[in-house]
Amino acid sequence: MRVILARHGETAWNVEGRHQGQGFDIPLSGVGIAQAKALALRFEDLHLDRAIASPLLRARQTAEIALGSQSALLTFDPGLMEIAHGEWEGRLASEIREAYPELQQAWREAPHTVRLPGGETFQEVQDRAWASFSRACAGLGEDQNLLIVSHDGVNRALLCRILGLPLERVWSFRQAPTTLNLLEGADVEHLEILRLNDATHLNPLFGEVVHRKL
Repeated sequence: MRVILARHGETAWNVEGRHQGQGFDIPLSGVGIAQAKALALRFEDLHLDRAIASPLLRARQTAEIALGSQSALLTFDPGLMEIAHGEWEGRLASEIREAYPELQQAWREAPHTVRLPGGETFQEVQDRAWASFSRACAGLGEDQNLLIVSHDGVNRALLCRILGLPLERVWSFRQAPTTLNLLEGADVEHLEILRLNDATHLNPLFGEVVHRKL
């Protein structure tokens, strides 16, 4: 089976540096819509057998645009929603650094040790997202293709599991807006990563995402 794991496009909050979890259903910005259209061009000649997305608006819009004529395939799974940021949601990264300096430092340096205030841990995200990922992949044939559109934190947690990395390494790779990760294998426990953070459709933006990451 082949799995394309994508991230949603850019939102205004990504640009502003606001923490964006589950509590505010933020739509794609104009740039994010353009990114999703660029992703759609990569799928023009690809037949998809399944498509599943987080129900949050930014992921749903990305999936619908990217799927184009195949959008009737799209279903949603709440287990793919972004990590719940709790009290941090809607707040600027600069505000978090001022209000929670030690916790914010741990979030950057030891993320596997942190429970976001009123939110989740990365382990909880990985557990629920892996269950959703496994359901999405169940029964896929050898030559069948699945698209999953999710979020930065969820993708990182899933990819750590696939790569065999501990969650303390969750920041050790990038996930740009509308990036795709190409996975292939006989089943979910035997997936190989063919492409990681492939955002060649967004080359001018590729480097900029580093500065926007929270």
